[in-house]
Amino acid sequence: MNTAEWEAVRARVATLGREPDAADIGDALRWCGQVVSDATVLAVSEALHRDSVGAGALDPLLRLPGVTDVLVNGPDEVYVDTGEGLRLVPVRFDSDDDVRRLAVRLAASVGRRLDDASPFVDARMADGTRVHAVLGGLADVGTCVSLRVPARTRLTLDDWVTSGTCHPEVAQVLRLMVARKVAFLVSGGTGSGKTTLLGSLLALVPPSERILVVEDSRELDPGHPHCIRLEGRVANAEGAGAVTMTQLVRQALRMRPDRIVVGEVRGAELVDLLIALNTGHEGGCGTLHANTPDTVPARLEALAALGGLGREAAHSQIAAAVRAVVHVSRDSHGRRVSGVAVLERGVGGFVETRRALEVTAEGHLRCKEGLHDLELILGTS
Repeated sequence: MNTAEWEAVRARVATLGREPDAADIGDALRWCGQVVSDATVLAVSEALHRDSVGAGALDPLLRLPGVTDVLVNGPDEVYVDTGEGLRLVPVRFDSDDDVRRLAVRLAASVGRRLDDASPFVDARMADGTRVHAVLGGLADVGTCVSLRVPARTRLTLDDWVTSGTCHPEVAQVLRLMVARKVAFLVSGGTGSGKTTLLGSLLALVPPSERILVVEDSRELDPGHPHCIRLEGRVANAEGAGAVTMTQLVRQALRMRPDRIVVGEVRGAELVDLLIALNTGHEGGCGTLHANTPDTVPARLEALAALGGLGREAAHSQIAAAVRAVVHVSRDSHGRRVSGVAVLERGVGGFVETRRALEVTAEGHLRCKEGLHDLELILGTS
């Protein structure tokens, strides 16, 4: 069938007000002048099911082993990332209207609105998949859908070492950081594995400790027996009901946490996290978007400014609260833990990054000038 005929069949069965059976589909095909056969009825039934349940034509891609992202750039381009970078796949939509229908349905499945008055949405589906959509008109290629797939398995730190993505000596340092309640951030670019690594490290926290995790969209799933996860919420269509990260961090402080974790530090909530880490809550951690460990202080300064902290106050809070940075890289060799750095006050009292351990793309470990400071923090010097 061509697009017009398929639309006619779909419109016909939509008037039933219930799930169509084989007889209904056969009647719709005859009404549209189509030849009815068992194969045709089955094909239409499967197509209608894909078009009304789940992610439609994208469902097989979401089930690929190791898939982390499925990206739709209008009707003619669909990309997937299975850990080796984005690659174009032979999946197409008939028109931008089909992509738009899928995006609207995915948004509606989680109670969110997506239309011309509200042309973009960012939400989490029931299975944990994060969906972001922008309607055509804002994007020149047409409606764009981005799906971030949660990890299906929990990786332990030993798994990172076994796979060659974390040097054994770096892994030992990370274990000590968790055991000694060193406050740290996991930095890296988009899709580098920051959240996955943080989840692996949180699994090392003693089971007697209570972890409070705060996220704007739930992604962290640490294998820990006493972990409470709080998730932010956007405003509804009437502009009410929003729950911000800042509010959640403050609530977490009242829930008797042993460790406070911010899944991704990206706004004014940094100020509340710094205050928490400076008032007796040791071992706090989180993730942060940064291209290199050296850019972390500037990134933190900018986020602190969103919370109303001036530069000097921000650096004073950062220096007292966060001791180390674990950086995760992603390049042609794949994802890997590329180093550990310490945050220390430098010239003028401003925080600077001093690299302690660095892993080359070939997997060689190099000791840097900040190693002594790291040993002091860990108590191993």
